[in-house]
Amino acid sequence: MGSKKKNKNEQELEQELTEEKVTPSGEETCGTEAEKAEAQTGQESPDEQAPEQDKAPEPTEEEKLRKELDESKDKYLRLMAEYDNFRKRSAKERLELSATVKGNTIGEILPVFDNFERALAAETEDTNYKAGVEMIFKQFGDMLTKLGVEIIDPIGQTFDPNIANAVNQIEDDNYGENEVAQVFQKGYKIGDKVIRYAMVVVANP
Repeated sequence: MGSKKKNKNEQELEQELTEEKVTPSGEETCGTEAEKAEAQTGQESPDEQAPEQDKAPEPTEEEKLRKELDESKDKYLRLMAEYDNFRKRSAKERLELSATVKGNTIGEILPVFDNFERALAAETEDTNYKAGVEMIFKQFGDMLTKLGVEIIDPIGQTFDPNIANAVNQIEDDNYGENEVAQVFQKGYKIGDKVIRYAMVVVANP
C-alpha cells in the first residue's frame, strides 16, 4: 500500500514539474509573436511610402540659375522685339509726317505756279518779258521735281477718280468711253500721296 501511494505522489510531482516547464515555453512563444507583430506595425506599408517616392526632387542650384537665365533671355528678346517695332513705327510716322508737311507747304504755293503757267501762255510781243517768265516757270518746276513732286495731267487717259475730279461731262465720238477730254487744272502728287487732284472734263462716261 505504502509503495502505491509513493508512486502516486511521484506521478503528481512529475506532472506539476511538466506543467511548470510548459508554461515558460508558452510565454516565450507568445513574446516572440508579440515582437513580430510590433515590428510589422512599425514598418510602413508600400501605400504609405508611395507619396514620398512620388515627390519631385528639389532643383539644384545649377538648374535654378539656368531657369533664371532662360527667363532673362526671354525678357531681353521680347524687349528687343518691342524696341524694333517702336523704331519702325516711329520711322514710318516721321516719313508720313514729313510727307504731310511737305504736301501742305507745296499745296499752298501751287496757285503761284499756276499763275506763272498762265502768264507763260499769254500772248505778248515783249520777248524779254516772255523769256523772264519762262525762266521763272522752269526754275519753279525744277524745284518741285527736286522735292519729289509729280504733275498729274491725265488728258487722253481713262478717268481715274483716285487722281482727278470730274467737273464736267460731254458726249463726243472723237473720244473713247470715260476718257479725259480736257484738263482745267493740273494735279500734283508726292509718291502715292495726292497733293491736289486734277480738275477734268470726262467724255462719254
